[in-house]
Amino acid sequence: MTYQHSYAQSIADPAAFWAEQAESLAWYRKPSLTLQDNPDGTHRWFADGRLNSCYLALDRQIELGRGEQLALIYDSPVTGVQQAFTYHQLRDEVARLAGLLRQLGVGKGDGVIIYMPMVPQAAMAMLACARIGAVHSVVFGGFAANELALRIDDARPTLLLTASCGLEFERVIEYKPLVDRALQVARHQPRNVLVLQRPQARAQLQAGRDLDWQQALASAAPVAPVELDAGDPLYIMYTSGTTGKPKGIVRENGGNAVALCYAMRHIYGMQAGDVWWGISDVGWVVGHSLIVYGPLMSGCTTVFYEGKPIRTPDASAYWRVVEQYKVNALFCAPTAMRAIRKEDPDGELIRKHDLSSLRQLFLAGEKLDSSTHQWLERVTGKPVHDHWWQTETGWPVTAPCVGLEGSAARPGSSNRAVPGYHVRVLDDDGHLLGPDQQGSIVIALPLPPGCSQTLWGDHERYLQAYLHTYPGYYHTGDGGYLDEEGFVYIMGRTDDVINVSGHRLSTGEMEDLVARHPAVAECAVIGVHDEIKGQVPLALVVLKDGEGIAEAQLLVELVGSVREEIGALACFNRVRLVKRLPKTRSGKILRAVLRKIADGQAYVPPSTLDDPAVLGEIEAVLADLPRAG
Repeated sequence: MTYQHSYAQSIADPAAFWAEQAESLAWYRKPSLTLQDNPDGTHRWFADGRLNSCYLALDRQIELGRGEQLALIYDSPVTGVQQAFTYHQLRDEVARLAGLLRQLGVGKGDGVIIYMPMVPQAAMAMLACARIGAVHSVVFGGFAANELALRIDDARPTLLLTASCGLEFERVIEYKPLVDRALQVARHQPRNVLVLQRPQARAQLQAGRDLDWQQALASAAPVAPVELDAGDPLYIMYTSGTTGKPKGIVRENGGNAVALCYAMRHIYGMQAGDVWWGISDVGWVVGHSLIVYGPLMSGCTTVFYEGKPIRTPDASAYWRVVEQYKVNALFCAPTAMRAIRKEDPDGELIRKHDLSSLRQLFLAGEKLDSSTHQWLERVTGKPVHDHWWQTETGWPVTAPCVGLEGSAARPGSSNRAVPGYHVRVLDDDGHLLGPDQQGSIVIALPLPPGCSQTLWGDHERYLQAYLHTYPGYYHTGDGGYLDEEGFVYIMGRTDDVINVSGHRLSTGEMEDLVARHPAVAECAVIGVHDEIKGQVPLALVVLKDGEGIAEAQLLVELVGSVREEIGALACFNRVRLVKRLPKTRSGKILRAVLRKIADGQAYVPPSTLDDPAVLGEIEAVLADLPRAG
């Protein structure tokens, strides 16, 4: 089938198109209702269908004869451990862990928080929750105790699963003390904390609450998957919001399964038996869609990697994995490839490895600059595809669909909308814009299966954030344009969320922390260009009258505050003192203008600017910042 035919059908008759795609799944009860409209603008997919995501990922693959095929390969250069699980072995491990969860009082609809490093047990925990209908929420291990506490209070888990530590190069990061501090702050308390003890650090267990993972698992009996409604939640994925309070994106079982099976085959061109490597962390949406559920539901072998693109041991790390496991396609963020390029600009380390199994590379999570794109294609000799999606969508919005005939790619763009997504561009008044006219990127409703239709415990916030700005459309929060042939160009966020190494973080939350400092009168935190990470935060600070704190000392204190409250992943390490901030006559800080000054871009002073002279002052302070090449 061609891309053009599939896309046209998906837009003209979405119900018929997705009913056909749903036929490929093994349902306990096939849905007779494909698409239902809700009065508030949201939609229900496959409402009367029944299935189980863990069954589709494991048991079904065994029924199809793949029991002895490798399901998951764990590769940990930071520990030297390499371990492989067949579909049979992974199913047995997951079924026993699901039995333990049930033994600990976890049932259908109960919340479970997973705060773990990239170890196989993290994937097993996700699948075990799915097996019994529990709703998992994986929290990235780089988040500080305060961020974990916020998620505990919002998700209200029955159980929390963690490990004694994670590993960052040669550094051991103890997780259990962070969990203990989070539970001291959180109002909600889970009944138990299940702790995986790793040899690099042993955690202290609190009697009556904490349990040793392996000891508890020893007495657990395996359980079968339970039947779930397609609309039952599979997981909650928290993403940064503009208010500082994280948004709990809810993913449903049925739509997620249909969308991911479609994406793996038709977007990424993967077939059962192929080896797929999604390079990310299970704490992010890529870890859910492209490390665990998507590959396993598609009968692929998924690589589970606990390492970095460099220094584990060097910039050849990725290529060693591709050669060793005969990886057919991989996904990563541009940040990783920029780091490799910096260490190995001529591709000497790449040429030492056999990449003949690799068909293509997919990059997303942040903007792929043309220089990195061209370099990567040149040194690997493989097609490199940029594509774009969001935590909220759960699978790609734009991409070259390599599994469909006639799908084209255009470097510099994030490519065309994939079947199911009617991407448009609107101006501030909600009017459609033509080719090459920049505005807000939106998606005409209905959203396809797999996209979030609500926030955990806060449906009104979902409606306000995504559907009310432009009635009839989903508001992505990204700005950009379409060219005459429908290729989409994403130019950046239109809110205060920045993208640091593919991680979405709220500058508003950082501003709140900076503003709490007793020496700070007011501040603005913006995202500025960084050669490796894409963006990093920069704080512009106005001191209170009479304050004489040095910029260097203020930086030390603010870095400590942000790390304590948000975590090291914020990469907060730039502070500049300014006399004043540019504002409109109504007092609004002009953050968009600040971003352009910081990145060395041309800008037009808005007519509402209170005092144009302030812009020259800011330019002088930021003159030595590194600029995008």
